[in-house]
Amino acid sequence: MLNLNQPPNPNENRYKILIYDEFCKKIIAPLMSVKDLLKHGVTLHSSIDKKLLTNKTKRDDVPDVAVYFVQPTESNIQKIVTDASSSPPYVTFHLNFSSSIPRTLLYTLASETLTSGSVGRFAKVHDQYLEFVSLEDNLFSLSQPSVYLQLNDPSPEEVIEKVADGVFCVLATLGVVPVIKCPRGGHAEKVAVSLDKKLREHTNLVNEGGKGFMQRPLLCIFDRDFELSVGIQHDFRYKPLVHDVLGLTKLNGGSDPFMSANGSLEFPQVAEEIETELKNYKKDVEEVNMKTNEFDGTNLIGNTKHLMNAVNSIPELTARKEMIDKHTNIATELLGEIKKRSLDVFTEKENEMMMKGGSIDMSELLDVLNKKGTKMDKLRFAIMYILSLKTMNQAEIEAVEAALREAEVDTRAFYYVKKIKSLDLSLTAAADSANGSNIVDWAEKLYDQSISAVTAGVKNLLSSDQQLAVARTVEVLTKGQPNPETDSYLMLDPIASKTGSSVNGPFREAIVFMVGGGNYIEYNSLQELSQRQAMVKNIIYGATEMLTGSEVVEQLSLLGEKMGLEET
Repeated sequence: MLNLNQPPNPNENRYKILIYDEFCKKIIAPLMSVKDLLKHGVTLHSSIDKKLLTNKTKRDDVPDVAVYFVQPTESNIQKIVTDASSSPPYVTFHLNFSSSIPRTLLYTLASETLTSGSVGRFAKVHDQYLEFVSLEDNLFSLSQPSVYLQLNDPSPEEVIEKVADGVFCVLATLGVVPVIKCPRGGHAEKVAVSLDKKLREHTNLVNEGGKGFMQRPLLCIFDRDFELSVGIQHDFRYKPLVHDVLGLTKLNGGSDPFMSANGSLEFPQVAEEIETELKNYKKDVEEVNMKTNEFDGTNLIGNTKHLMNAVNSIPELTARKEMIDKHTNIATELLGEIKKRSLDVFTEKENEMMMKGGSIDMSELLDVLNKKGTKMDKLRFAIMYILSLKTMNQAEIEAVEAALREAEVDTRAFYYVKKIKSLDLSLTAAADSANGSNIVDWAEKLYDQSISAVTAGVKNLLSSDQQLAVARTVEVLTKGQPNPETDSYLMLDPIASKTGSSVNGPFREAIVFMVGGGNYIEYNSLQELSQRQAMVKNIIYGATEMLTGSEVVEQLSLLGEKMGLEET
């Protein structure tokens, strides 16, 4: 796009302005820095809502090319037409739309630029099929908000199409036609059917090989309701904690080697890894200092070589120190929240409930609800209790409701899940976990003592072999063998009509997509599956949006409000 949709030309010196809307800004942000943009000749970048260039702008200040990257909306088209009419005449326009521009909008663009006499300024118009955000190498989000809420609307067809369009953009970018499998009934099947139709209609955009794939991958599509508990539960692993507690979503493992290596570890282990990194850094700094101090004017060649090696290592050491400082600050903030809110207790007890099918001593459960934690923590904990139940005990549920009211918690989400649970006990998510031990009291600040001391005696909350229902199901589906849990699943092969036969597996690569919101807990679980499963070499995870537990509960509360359920 920045090379004007041509192969890179090192001799080209055309300077460009990049113009984007808010959605496309989200797409660019995790992928390119200002420095990266400069390498591609982008000297200015701005929102489409800002007016930077006018006919009065000095020639020396104006780039030669305006590269637009926006969604194909009526509003954006009108802004482009206005820009073309008012910008200096020597600027050419290259339009890139994040998805296919509707024919009606294309006609609007053509007719209005003809009327204004600016049509000759448009060099090219491209449909880029990029309606998704690449958060990591194996993680993407469609950045479509509140899909879970919208899908529970009486008429979700428009949402289904929008979701299918987003997944199609991912497949078009990968250049691959997958075999699709999903549970029958529900929104996942509707998305799958719509996507299958789009793939059959746009064979020019995809092929059987794909970019970097060993063979055709398996695309598994699930509803958030498939394992709702995972979207709500507290988790003690680093990456889910950072997302849930601090709200950070740009956890790019590619540009952050520490997060990439340690994101799936539990917090006590991460704290120890930070300390190890700090010790290694200090050791390397001492070595550099020794080399620079050895320069005494004699043996000029040998000493100069040592000095140059020391100087050349400074940028790498600086980057390491920045990384250590960043994660020390993150860990410090997490530690404060863990202690203030007793997040370790919530995590431990939720895992215990899910493992035992809701079997928990009521005095323990009520004790947790009366202890530390925000109102949202307590509400999430109570919902996890409901979701873990195998049978409904009305007296116990009423005791939980009373505890929530006592804590002045908005109970609409609780009553909504209770209603769903009472209608369909199969909602229960059977997430395996190990017995956790009580967590020792945490130190107040990481900086006041070594991180080892902070985590001394702390045991992991989860067993290393914990596997979520989604991960277990994907493992079964990739094997392509008969299994009572998945035999009823719908299978769609968009190119079966051409080849005369469908590919049923085994599959070495998979794409897992969650309709209604995903999370880093599932992402971690699927990455662990690909690392330990000999057959499956790579798993890409995507969702309509990446949600924290609180954000899922907020949508449940709105659904409860729509149903007129009780609020305290």
